[in-house]
Amino acid sequence: MKVGMIGLGRMGGNMAQRLMAAGHECVVYDVDATARERVAREGAVACDTLDVLIDLLEAPRVIWLMLPAAVIDTALGELHPLLGEGDVVVDGGNSCWRDSVRRAADMTARGHLFMDVGTSGGVRGLERGYCLMVGGPAAGFQRIEPLLIALAPGAAAAAPTPGRHIGGTAEQGYLHCGPAGAGHYVKMIHNAIEYGIMAAYAEGFNLLHQAGQGIEGSEGRGRAASPPRPEHFLYDFDLPDIAELWRRGSVIGSWLLDLTSQALHADPGLERYAGRVSDSGEGRWALGAAIDLGVPAPVLSAALFSRFASRDAETFSMQVLSAMREQFGGHLEASAAAHTERVPPPRAGDA
Repeated sequence: MKVGMIGLGRMGGNMAQRLMAAGHECVVYDVDATARERVAREGAVACDTLDVLIDLLEAPRVIWLMLPAAVIDTALGELHPLLGEGDVVVDGGNSCWRDSVRRAADMTARGHLFMDVGTSGGVRGLERGYCLMVGGPAAGFQRIEPLLIALAPGAAAAAPTPGRHIGGTAEQGYLHCGPAGAGHYVKMIHNAIEYGIMAAYAEGFNLLHQAGQGIEGSEGRGRAASPPRPEHFLYDFDLPDIAELWRRGSVIGSWLLDLTSQALHADPGLERYAGRVSDSGEGRWALGAAIDLGVPAPVLSAALFSRFASRDAETFSMQVLSAMREQFGGHLEASAAAHTERVPPPRAGDA
């Protein structure tokens, strides 16, 4: 097939390369000229404008967007006057499923097909392949299926589930999940689960890291106070080795654990990481769906809120707690300023 790829960032550029490796022709565009040039060196036809990209694609066209959710409407607004009857536009990014339902209705009214494809695989997808969760009409799914086959990992990526009938696309790594919005809904829940798994690993490794609080001189572990029985916490665990151990035969083995092991091996103290964790929206949308449906999701919500806390969003609430404790009990914790080492002013001539 000949496909237009718009958005050549961390995933879009790699996806174009994987498509070309499977024999598809990619006509690409990105606002960043460097990104365009990089993918062009791999064999893509790079375009300076969307008009040129559309002109280079034979009707009916397939155009795949790998863009941030916040700019999808802008991109569609620029594409609308350029598209023709029967053209297919794929949103492969992390958009909210509600927006995908709205966009699909608008595109259908204009005579176009809109497909929402939740795409998982990250920066490793070029080699590993991408797990693809597809929403939209069956006709659109059939049109883009050759691209899905090329992007997906294939059946060899995992052993068959015992007792499951062999066949179907799920075992290949892609699935038509339902009508408009279904792909992004499934991807949203996928990412919310991802938040929860990551939080569980992070909390567990922190408990291992803190298990040496009884060791003399262990203050560098960031403890708030000595444990009540220091003799019970005299462990200096080798976290890279434990992560490596758990990768073999453990019931908590996963690709996320594989990646954690790699990170700990390269940087056992994780000193290059600030500990501030962003969220890309799916966790928030998933909690909104849970509230609308009346479905409890305590683990997913805790994982999302822990990301908020990592960005100092709970600092003031902790100060309020400290203030209340001082008011009723007379317990005044030292302020952050009191903990800051006082640095003498520079002398004349100091750099």
